Amino acid sequence: MFSYLFQKGQCRQCGMNISPIYPFFEALTGGLFVFAFFHIGFHIELFLAWLFISLLVIITISDWYKQLIPDRILVAFALIIIAWRIWMPTDPWYDGYLAALLGFGLLLLIAIVSRGGMGGGDIKLFAVLGLFLGVEKTLLTLMLASVIGTVIGLALMGLGLVEKGKPIPFGPFIASGALVAYFYGDSLINWYLSLML
Repeated sequence: MFSYLFQKGQCRQCGMNISPIYPFFEALTGGLFVFAFFHIGFHIELFLAWLFISLLVIITISDWYKQLIPDRILVAFALIIIAWRIWMPTDPWYDGYLAALLGFGLLLLIAIVSRGGMGGGDIKLFAVLGLFLGVEKTLLTLMLASVIGTVIGLALMGLGLVEKGKPIPFGPFIASGALVAYFYGDSLINWYLSLML
C-alpha cells in the first residue's frame, strides 16, 4: 500500500499505472486481520481466522474479476483445514465434514434446479467453507449470501451497472456471508431461535 502511494500508483520500472484494486484488497485484508485479532485475541483460533479470511479474499478477487474460483486454491485450503481438524477436532468431530457434504449438496441441488444458475466453483467453495464453519454456520452463510446477493444485485441493476440476465459472480456474496457467519453466527442463530420461542 505504501509503495502504491509513494510511487503514485505507477510501476517503478516501466511507469505503467497499477490498478487501485491491489492496495484496496491489501488494506481490506490487513483490516480484517486486525479485526480478527481484536475479536478473538491472541489465541490459536486466530490463525484459523486469518486462514479463513485469506481464502475469502482470494476467491472474492478471482470470482469478481475472472468469474472463476480456481480448484487449486480450494484444494490447498481444504487440505490445510482437514489437517487442522485432525489436529484440533470440532465438537462433535464430524460437524465440519457433515457441513462440507451438506454445503456441496445444497449448492449442487440449486445448480441442477436452476439449470446452471450456480457455478461449479461456488459448489466446491461451500464444501470447503463447511470444513471451517460447521453445519449451522454453513446454512447461515447460504442464507446471508442469498440476501446480500439479492440486495446488491437488484441495486446494481437499478443503477444500470449490470444488465438484467447478465450473470453476477456469487463468490463475493458468499465471502461476505461467510465472514458474518464466522464472527457473529452464534449471536445471529441465538437471536433467531429466541424469536421462535
